[in-house]
Amino acid sequence: MMTNSDFYFYLQMKLQVLILLAWLALLSARPGDCENSTEPEIENKLSQSTSFTFDQTNLKWETFGDFLPSGAISVYNGYAGRIDYVCKYGCEAGFYNPTMGPKCHYPYLEKEYLGSPFEILVNKDNFEFMEWKEGSYGSVPQNSVQTCSDKDKYVGKNKYGLGKVQVMHEAFFLPWEGKEYWYKTYEVLTFNKDIYSEHISDVKYNTDGVEILEYPPESMSKSAISNHECQSVTKTVTLSEATQVVQKWETSFSITLGVRSSITAQIPLIGSTGIEFSAETTVQFTKGTTHIESTTHSVSVEQVVPPNHSCSISMVAYKYKAVIPYTARLSRTYSNQETTWTSISGTYDSVQIREVRAVVDRCESIPDAQPCAQRSKPTAATGGVWHEI
Repeated sequence: MMTNSDFYFYLQMKLQVLILLAWLALLSARPGDCENSTEPEIENKLSQSTSFTFDQTNLKWETFGDFLPSGAISVYNGYAGRIDYVCKYGCEAGFYNPTMGPKCHYPYLEKEYLGSPFEILVNKDNFEFMEWKEGSYGSVPQNSVQTCSDKDKYVGKNKYGLGKVQVMHEAFFLPWEGKEYWYKTYEVLTFNKDIYSEHISDVKYNTDGVEILEYPPESMSKSAISNHECQSVTKTVTLSEATQVVQKWETSFSITLGVRSSITAQIPLIGSTGIEFSAETTVQFTKGTTHIESTTHSVSVEQVVPPNHSCSISMVAYKYKAVIPYTARLSRTYSNQETTWTSISGTYDSVQIREVRAVVDRCESIPDAQPCAQRSKPTAATGGVWHEI
């Protein structure tokens, strides 16, 4: 006969077994059947924080309209036999499928919800090299795709489909037919930053309506010629000055910092009569999309200097500035030799010295100069010869 203590012991053991079985079922859960759920108060809460942008990439969370945007990132769901697209509602990552209506399916609080309006993950021109990398227990690889700036929720998937990885809860969460399932191992969507080089080419400038700004003449270098002789002398003076020329091909797309970057293009030549272009050349960027090079300007002048006088000579520069819109193609080569392309636009901005001139100031007497000997005019008494006094 079972005593009370034996009965309570039996109940405790049975409860522990049931808890263990439930825990094992959760670990190996397969998507089940359940009705879809939508709760307005949940949706209102989740839709409050949606703003997030990726730095230095062509990735963007784009609000879904009537059609899928070009470059929308998709995965083939082999378990369900369909193509799903990466979406998010608020900060909750999930999937969108065109055959299941204009909603983002996302997991939240043990259920699957359908959110709208929602955002689709877009890789413009398929420029970014996307990779799925393994994770577990809330871990995420470097350069993982996050949904919001708090670095807690990321785009993940397993063999059953797309969902979210939540670092705080150390798991991947899957929406499936009304329920939320969680798993400790999963894959995380990442973008490859192992970049070898970036190059801008096929540059087309648009000079229509571009204004040229002319700066006031600027003195670059100055020299003086002194003549202590008692007759005029002719001297040649050469002035030279090294300057830095800064050329910027500014663009809304950020060139990746720390990688080899260059541009092949014609160089605008900005002057008082308009804008001309050099032959096409390739230059390395010094920083970002800026190229800086040193150039030397020089000018020579021949000057007659009167006796006991000093003449000042200056080299004057004439500078011009213009901001010229352009379009171009940007190529990116990864360390694995994979190359991708995208279209960019921006403005070329530079201040250029297009002309230097020599300017001679009025010659001035040398203070306290030793006077030259004076000579008397020739007369009949001197036989028509000059004599010093």
